[in-house]
Amino acid sequence: MSQHSSLRAASTLGAKRNVLKRFERVELLKRRGQWKEGDRVTGLRKTKGEA
Repeated sequence: MSQHSSLRAASTLGAKRNVLKRFERVELLKRRGQWKEGDRVTGLRKTKGEA
């Protein structure tokens, strides 16, 4: 019996996520120069992922 496609591991799906995790948003804001060390990690500004 084969496995349903919705049950595959996330790494094998290869779909691009449209929501970033908090640490990914902080890294992105650091690269853009919009976040500096010591800023709060709650209430981060909205970001669009890199294309």
